[in-house]
Amino acid sequence: MDIQIITREGEPEYAVLPWAQYQALLKAAGINQQPAPDTPARQATSSDPILPGLDQLRSLREGKGIAIEALARTVGISPSYLALIESGERLPDAAIRRSLAWELTVPGWRDES
Repeated sequence: MDIQIITREGEPEYAVLPWAQYQALLKAAGINQQPAPDTPARQATSSDPILPGLDQLRSLREGKGIAIEALARTVGISPSYLALIESGERLPDAAIRRSLAWELTVPGWRDES
């Protein structure tokens, strides 16, 4: 397998692998259906408690005195992508939501993986 490990503060945080290998792992785990990589982001639902609301993301960040560039860099995304998330034009995936919740110290960030 061609796996890239991404670390934060010396600890492994993400594993990145080619799509075909990812699909093979899903199949081996008995998970047969997976959206294609170009499928639009899923809509956040009320069962997604990781952030109080993405519409509150900007005020949460600003309330903590964190610059958009600093939060984006820490989370591993571009400031322009974070601005799109804050404006509601893009919905982040679960990993980005968890990272945002962690960096903004949102209570209950571990509730869902």
